[in-house]
Amino acid sequence: MAAALTIVNKKVTLIVRNQAICYHIFPNDLAFFLNDFYRQKGVEVVTDESVASVQKEGDRIAVRTGSGRAFETDGVVAGIGIHPNLDLAKEAGLKIEDGIIVDEHLETSIPDIYAAGDEANFFHVALEKRTRVQHEDNAVQMGKVAGRNMAGAGETYSHIPMFYSDLFELGYEAVGEMDSKMETIADWQEEPFKKGVIYYMDDGRVRGVLLWNVWDKVEAARALMMEKGPFKEKDLKGRITG
Repeated sequence: MAAALTIVNKKVTLIVRNQAICYHIFPNDLAFFLNDFYRQKGVEVVTDESVASVQKEGDRIAVRTGSGRAFETDGVVAGIGIHPNLDLAKEAGLKIEDGIIVDEHLETSIPDIYAAGDEANFFHVALEKRTRVQHEDNAVQMGKVAGRNMAGAGETYSHIPMFYSDLFELGYEAVGEMDSKMETIADWQEEPFKKGVIYYMDDGRVRGVLLWNVWDKVEAARALMMEKGPFKEKDLKGRITG
């Protein structure tokens, strides 16, 4: 959002709770690179801060941070995450555990009731565990399978969801788990941070793939996640190229 607004000539201040942009997702060096990259694009990046208050003052909005800094602005975009609304599911008596529990056909604990999208807790075939995925591709593909199964198709949901974003002229597509606390292997194919693939590892398995300015390789990343390994750095360097 900060990049998109800046591109259309809006002056943007980006307040980040952590030390760097996407600090909890990207490896530290990439996250800190984004701080500098966004500043070069004209974004005022304020790190290690939280928003304490947002108040309308005349025609303007006053934003104050936890440390006492003040910003005056015309508008505020709050990226605070989402919390799934499970009230209806609870009232219906569906099994709830970090979302609505569904089986391989996306059927809930009550026969003939299906769930799909952000609130559905499903078995991820590549990660080999239950999870929820709050991204467009998962919602679209899961919704299609749920709809067909409601009509009697009996399909298994085995899709490996992808997600993506654009950051000025940079961008990415990704699959699996991305957590900066995981072991990562970076395979930069040009200048570091400009184009390459980052593999997120756990016990020799590839658990996530970040395709950084590398396009049309999502299927290759999905196939790699299904392989058992174990993988070492030499096995992954050059494995996926763009």
